[in-house]
Amino acid sequence: MAPALTALLVAVHPGTAHAADPTLMTNGFYADPGSSAQQWVNANRGDGRAPAIQASIANVPMARWFGNWSGAIGTATGAYTGAAATSGKLPVLVAYNIPDRDICAGHSGGGAGSAAEYRAWISDFAGGIGNRPAVVVLEPDSLGHESCMTPAQVAERNALLSDAIARFNAKAPNTWVYLDAGNPAWLSADTMARLLATAGVGGAHGFSLNVSNYTTTAENVAYGNAVNAALRSTKGFTKPFVVDTSRNGNGSNGAWCNPAGRRIGTTTQWGGGAEMLLWIKVPGESDGNCGVGAGSTAGQFLPEVAYKMIYGY
Repeated sequence: MAPALTALLVAVHPGTAHAADPTLMTNGFYADPGSSAQQWVNANRGDGRAPAIQASIANVPMARWFGNWSGAIGTATGAYTGAAATSGKLPVLVAYNIPDRDICAGHSGGGAGSAAEYRAWISDFAGGIGNRPAVVVLEPDSLGHESCMTPAQVAERNALLSDAIARFNAKAPNTWVYLDAGNPAWLSADTMARLLATAGVGGAHGFSLNVSNYTTTAENVAYGNAVNAALRSTKGFTKPFVVDTSRNGNGSNGAWCNPAGRRIGTTTQWGGGAEMLLWIKVPGESDGNCGVGAGSTAGQFLPEVAYKMIYGY
């Protein structure tokens, strides 16, 4: 990272990090060589869409998602962050295994079978990272979905998220954790600030916005600032936030599940009014059996959707 940019980030967010700054330990973000987009390109070099998908999606640094499909989670996160560390790059990981995951929508349902199982899983997730530099987005949609849960389930979820943040602080001291805060079209900023505080965002580095959604960066920045205003007013602190720009190049048409006509967003990882602009969702991966992804499953890479997303049609 350029020294001037580093100075700017420190000036904008003094004392906000619970951990060492992983951006100062690395030189840019890690492009996942095992992403679903790259795997498709590797298997389909003769396809006419492959060069564009390679250049505009597979080559771009983006997050890797980890859940109950990842096998021994400590081994998986250790291998991934180890490969990134060898290249001197900063990896972005998504923890996506909370019990009753995606309880409202159901397209990505599942998650750990119990609170105890999740605590062990997230502890091993953090332990696999260890002292390596990393960014972790913690449990996309988990707070927004509390509206579909009983009070007992909500209390358990908040305890699990707070515990997860504490485990990262203890076991992964060079990791910045962003607790997911949905998107501007979901809950009011005041409501989200309350949910974030109850779930322990005070112990995290910050919060994430627009994961797997399409809302513009400007709308997310305004929302993030409003969330921070509410946090400042009610709790006396603010937090940095990141925005998922992977699919927001054309903004939203109001639909969230594989809408047509969307476009990849900026690949610039710094600025834009947020702490970082990240590709958290992989462009071309299905949201579920819906929209232009009819017949697919959540997370399945759809090359035609990816190709059209490059050009915005």
